[in-house]
Amino acid sequence: MPEGDSVLQLSNRLQWMTGRTVTHTDIRVPRFATQSLTGQPVHRVWPYGKHLFMHIGETVVHTHLKMEGVWAIHAAGTRWRRPGFTARIVLRFSPQHPGGQDIEIVGHSLGFVRLFPESSYDATIEHLGPDILDPQWPQPGHDPRWQGIAGRDEAVRRIMQRPERSLGAALLDQKNVAGIGNEYRAEIMFLLGWHPAVPVGQVGARGVEKAIDLSRRVMWENRLEAHRIFTGDRRPGMGNYVFGRASKACRRCGEAIEKSSLGGRFAGGDPDVDGGELERIIWWCPNCQELELG
Repeated sequence: MPEGDSVLQLSNRLQWMTGRTVTHTDIRVPRFATQSLTGQPVHRVWPYGKHLFMHIGETVVHTHLKMEGVWAIHAAGTRWRRPGFTARIVLRFSPQHPGGQDIEIVGHSLGFVRLFPESSYDATIEHLGPDILDPQWPQPGHDPRWQGIAGRDEAVRRIMQRPERSLGAALLDQKNVAGIGNEYRAEIMFLLGWHPAVPVGQVGARGVEKAIDLSRRVMWENRLEAHRIFTGDRRPGMGNYVFGRASKACRRCGEAIEKSSLGGRFAGGDPDVDGGELERIIWWCPNCQELELG
């Protein structure tokens, strides 16, 4: 499931694009189909939360994987491994060495593709909360006066603005903090010992700080892992405490993991993009996670 760490890893895999020139453009989104990036150099590729950005020429290409999106990399002219009708953007790049073959990247089944002037970047991301995987975020043991502290404090401030809301929904809201998805939300709430529906006001500012700090630490430790590990056990199928484990025994107490939903469909937007409060699946241990904090 694509979350902030997935997009960070994708960005890392695409760093070879930097400094290359686009040799062919094919954007299969009606609004941008006539735009061309051909002949333009790639200045930078970077993630922000679950969003991927490419600064090409004077334009930024903004994409989101949502649930099914992938970027495939091929030698130009070779057969695609996914159906052509799923392609939403195709870009070819100059070879690394003279006489080499062009490289082609294809964005399949992307949640969206947008192009905008580089000068509009700040306005484009202003609705998003701080990026939980921002390298400038403070690390455990670092001087709290370090500049990254602003990101953590801003995330806490935004979450505390709605004390009646569940902490589980608040962590998933990209307007509060960008990058946390449903798997991390489930595992973080288990590690905290709190039910996902516990109200923000009940845990208070100290509790929200604890949740944000733990989210950052766990995501940072997993940011380069091929498979996320929450339990410390790298064996296949042993990495999660609760996510996707409905009716299975809790790894701590043996109680059956429960599954339900959290949120509602009354608020507009997508929680992975705009921070809307769509209903999402939750998993929890009824013995290890408290709903009413004493």
